[in-house]
Amino acid sequence: MALSAGTRRTVACLLVGLGALLVVMALLIPTYTVGKLSKTPLDLEITTVAVNQPGQDSLVLDSKSLTAPEGAAKVDTNVPIVSQRFLTVEDPSDADEMTIQAGQTLRRIDKQGDTGLLTATVDRVTIDRVDGMPVDKEPNGSIAVTTNKEGESIADPVQHTGLQYRFPIGTEKKTYPYFDINARATFDINFVEETEINSMKVYHFQQTIPATSMWDVVQTPTNKLTLPAAKWGMEGDAPVTMTRYYTNVRDVWVEPDTGTVIKGGEQIHLYYAQNANKPDVTALKSNLVFDENTIESQISVAEENIDKLSLFGRTMPIIFGILGVLAIIGGIVLGLTGGSTSAPAGRSAGPYGRPSGPAATGPAPTTGRPRGGDDAPTEQIDIRKNL
Repeated sequence: MALSAGTRRTVACLLVGLGALLVVMALLIPTYTVGKLSKTPLDLEITTVAVNQPGQDSLVLDSKSLTAPEGAAKVDTNVPIVSQRFLTVEDPSDADEMTIQAGQTLRRIDKQGDTGLLTATVDRVTIDRVDGMPVDKEPNGSIAVTTNKEGESIADPVQHTGLQYRFPIGTEKKTYPYFDINARATFDINFVEETEINSMKVYHFQQTIPATSMWDVVQTPTNKLTLPAAKWGMEGDAPVTMTRYYTNVRDVWVEPDTGTVIKGGEQIHLYYAQNANKPDVTALKSNLVFDENTIESQISVAEENIDKLSLFGRTMPIIFGILGVLAIIGGIVLGLTGGSTSAPAGRSAGPYGRPSGPAATGPAPTTGRPRGGDDAPTEQIDIRKNL
């Protein structure tokens, strides 16, 4: 059944209105929704595992040999080492900022229990949820490397600067500041190359930490030791003071669209020396790299976020935009054709607007005197006879 003119006009207006709404949504979704997705989620929980690389040096100082009555310090070789980090979001966190807590342990797995634990660190930092940078307030974080008698971590306020656990959305091929929790300082991390890991495009960055005196960072007893020269492998029994130094070469592979760290590696070296440029006794040396399970897990996280960004940043706006334009065009066409009418079937308009056809035969009806005047005709004249 054909729609009446009024109904057609109503439907046309509704289509135009719906189309305009869809076009507006197509424009707003990338701005509003993608902005929300560009923030680090508050339910973030990430576990990463890094292991020493086969065929490369993996050296650990036997701490018991330092306190043994006889013999020089002993350094174990080919030690299997695992670095594990568990990252969560803690308070205070809100729509713009979030506090990240990362508990990290480094242990040798050839020994059980506490005897295998080499280091344990709890790092906290409050960052901006969009660019990943620490917030501009003091202190914006803390680092705990020691415990009290009850086994509770003792956190020292530490001002963090630079990136650490994630890169910004839309990571660029440039140099970024990057914070190192061991040196408690920020050094540049430089773009190296664009490459692929398991078919995913990543940006490779590298950071070099120069020889840093750990005694200058944290004045704990292990960072400066005075022992007989023989204990350090030197001649004589005179006491010799050694400082512990730290260097590192850090590699990070980042998925650029989401800022997700897909793979990480550290060539860490801790050693005792009288001079920073001449190591005397190695405390720790190993090349630790994310294991395959961690890499695959990080790839899954990146792919999930990429799909969300693609859906709300491109696919939905395109679909809404096309549907909106079609609805507007349909409404305009329907509106332009909605006001035309046609004569009833079987009756066509005759000359001078009088209907013709079967229903028009017979004498014209008489309706009395017209309202408009007193000189109405009294006779119907068929002018066709005079033509």
